[in-house]
Amino acid sequence: MQNLYYEVGSLDKRCYEKFSLTEDLLMEHAASNIQEEIEKRFKKSSSVLIVCGSGNNGADGIVLARLLYKKYEVKLFIASELKSKMAKLQLQRAELLGLKTVDELSSCDVVVDCLFGTGLNKDLDKDSQELIENLNGFDSFKIACDIPSGINPKGEITTTAFFADLTVTMGALKQALYSDMAKDYIGEVKVANLGIQREVYETQTNIFLLDKEDLKLPLRGKKDAHKGSFGHLNVIAGSKKGAGVIAAKAAFGFGAGLVSVICHDNIDLPYHIMQTHKVAQNCTAIAIGMGLGLYDEKETKEILNTNLPMIIDADLFHENITLNILEKEVVLTPHPKEFCSLLKLCNLADIKVEELQRDRFFYVKEFCKKYPKVVLLLKGANVLIAKEDKIYVNPLGSAVLSKGGSGDVLSGLVGALLAQGYSAIDAAIHASLAHTIAASNYKKNNYSLIPSDLIEEVKKL
Repeated sequence: MQNLYYEVGSLDKRCYEKFSLTEDLLMEHAASNIQEEIEKRFKKSSSVLIVCGSGNNGADGIVLARLLYKKYEVKLFIASELKSKMAKLQLQRAELLGLKTVDELSSCDVVVDCLFGTGLNKDLDKDSQELIENLNGFDSFKIACDIPSGINPKGEITTTAFFADLTVTMGALKQALYSDMAKDYIGEVKVANLGIQREVYETQTNIFLLDKEDLKLPLRGKKDAHKGSFGHLNVIAGSKKGAGVIAAKAAFGFGAGLVSVICHDNIDLPYHIMQTHKVAQNCTAIAIGMGLGLYDEKETKEILNTNLPMIIDADLFHENITLNILEKEVVLTPHPKEFCSLLKLCNLADIKVEELQRDRFFYVKEFCKKYPKVVLLLKGANVLIAKEDKIYVNPLGSAVLSKGGSGDVLSGLVGALLAQGYSAIDAAIHASLAHTIAASNYKKNNYSLIPSDLIEEVKKL
């Protein structure tokens, strides 16, 4: 698990004031980290185009040009008149070495974007848009310095952005790198050491990035056990019964000792999954909402009022009845459209999906501020899992999961962990990690996954 920050300017300032590290020194380390990445990947005399803006991101690029000069064929392009003192000083140093700037862009083995960094606070002008589009058109390995130019601090891309194969971000990870909009632009992300270790550079934060290594599977260490030792999940199957069946199969494959599907109509189930008409007396968790449709309101209320761990999904995010349980510790797993509906039900916001996607972190924080007991899992290219003032980002999702039924599998995984005694926040985190890692392990074409494939991959973790 790694720390995420909305901004790191305050962390840089702390370096200057507390550790007597100068801006110049941090800049040398920033550029040397990109230098190392280039030297690892490209042989001597490869061509490197470094495109610099007028501020300190551009200054980083000029330092990089100086560090690579003579070993590589360096082409330094200054996109606009330099404004920062550091950029002017760095250009002076580079010129004293004999390094000259170029006036035209040309395709190279490597293109390094040092235009704007994290300080972008306005839409790109026409010239900047054209410049970035030209760079994107080059058949080169593309590196972004700190963050791909065109992505603002919220992670929005209002016009265009640089498509990076690698982003070397300075000092610490930025929240903006993990918006859904940014996912296709950032490539591989590496954190540059600025002269002190990250554990010293970084300070306390409430936003965290999840890694594969954070996954804790429901492995069974106790030998003196029976099926009841691992919980009994009850899955409510509504009018679209397939969703409930998928969730039940996923839950059984993820360690739940018993799984029952609650449905008034007889349905075809595997022999190891039971069917009942009411919540079982030995039930330890409930999964409800997937394919629920027009379920009897009185019965739904009774189920929601049950004092059991619960995961709620899909159709219930459009119903006022859901408001009655938001004071309890439940797990909610909406996709963006469903979350917009939930925000409206809660009188928090009346927005479209596009607006939500522009600032997912803000709306998640607002919701959790109002309902601090709820664990919210907002689906997306990057999954946000939140409770109270803490947000965990799962960046491991992919387009493989963009299929009907994938969310029902996730509901079953969350339900299985709740049934086995995981806390609501742990169930959401580890189910989400299992879900995305299993999808990444799928070896066939990325368009071909079906729910049963995903469940099989979960079993192999």
